[in-house]
Amino acid sequence: MQLRYSFRLYPDPGQRRALAKAFGCARVVFNDAARAREEARAAKQPFPKAAELSKRLITEAKQTVERSWLGEVSAVVLQQSLRDVETAYRNFFASLKGDRKGPKVGAPHFKSRKDKRQSIRFTANARWNITDKGHLSLPKIGAVKVKWSRTLPTTPSSVTVIKDAAGRYFASFVIDTDPAADAARMPETDRTIGIDLGLTHFAVLSDGTKIDSPRFLRRAEKKLKKTQRELSRKQKGSKNRAKARLKVARAHATVADARREFHHQLSTQLISENQGIAVEDLSVAGLARTRLAKSVHDAGWASFVGMLKYKAARYGRILVRIGRFEPTSQTCSTCGVKDGPKSLNVREWTCAACGTVHDRDHNAAINVKTAAGLAVSACGAPVRPGAIPAQREEAGSHGFPTQARAA
Repeated sequence: MQLRYSFRLYPDPGQRRALAKAFGCARVVFNDAARAREEARAAKQPFPKAAELSKRLITEAKQTVERSWLGEVSAVVLQQSLRDVETAYRNFFASLKGDRKGPKVGAPHFKSRKDKRQSIRFTANARWNITDKGHLSLPKIGAVKVKWSRTLPTTPSSVTVIKDAAGRYFASFVIDTDPAADAARMPETDRTIGIDLGLTHFAVLSDGTKIDSPRFLRRAEKKLKKTQRELSRKQKGSKNRAKARLKVARAHATVADARREFHHQLSTQLISENQGIAVEDLSVAGLARTRLAKSVHDAGWASFVGMLKYKAARYGRILVRIGRFEPTSQTCSTCGVKDGPKSLNVREWTCAACGTVHDRDHNAAINVKTAAGLAVSACGAPVRPGAIPAQREEAGSHGFPTQARAA
């Protein structure tokens, strides 16, 4: 399984200029390759091969006056940019044919220097390394200071340098992990749990535990409105507007980082304490079109369930997602009688058949666990984790804790 370990970088002014040059060169090569394929499509000719594009857009372009500055950055960065174009078109055609799972993806767009995210990638043959002093040495950029939050378990196969909208730099290492070794690190348990995700509480567990919703966006709303108001008053194209835009981006990054940290801590705790976890397959895209849209996005259910998915596969746990149309809030968890739909303001109800008084969310969590069948299948069930793509959220200080972490 491949995972990403991300760490904060602190380049000096000279290194920031070198990184900006590398970002720009990679962007130009990407756009040239996309343009070459679009011109071939318009002329009804076969798409140029990767080797032909590499020779024309990199090797020969360096010899021209217009593109001579491509030689000032690592050639690996430019080659990886060509690979990104190939991958983007491959995903686009697979999506058109229906071979690619998930939402439809469009044709690759041209990149802009104003994009909120800039990145370059160095593979093993780029001769990058980690120095004895703990710096990240990159070709034609130098030794960049890294804030190490934990040690890398194995030697990385590649590193991606990222600049986000808030002006922060990150190094994202791709690590190949051993599923057997990861599963051995987990404490043995036969517990199973059902999770009901909501807005009143972020999650209610089938054992009665209620986890409050931090509401990171709601709590930061006043500051966000102030920074956005300041940005709207600045003249377009001015340096003051650029500074105000950076303040807005940093305020949003603070909210996103806090939410991601909360999701990591809670998902790691649930994975470490339970062998089987059941969760409802909510339609987040549909709920985001209702009047509850801001609260739904603030909760970040999709991100949380995604973390549960890849951590369960990594550590040999079972994650079961039940259908979104399962009547978990309408069924009595004691006698199994369906009591009918209820409005959202009804938080407690009494079963008309057996007279049991139910907490709406706790009852739903029990029904989620029952519908998943974890009571009979989790203990000793065979687990065959599939191929999991590298996760950006595995970044920073979110490793497997030495003891249970409170949500």
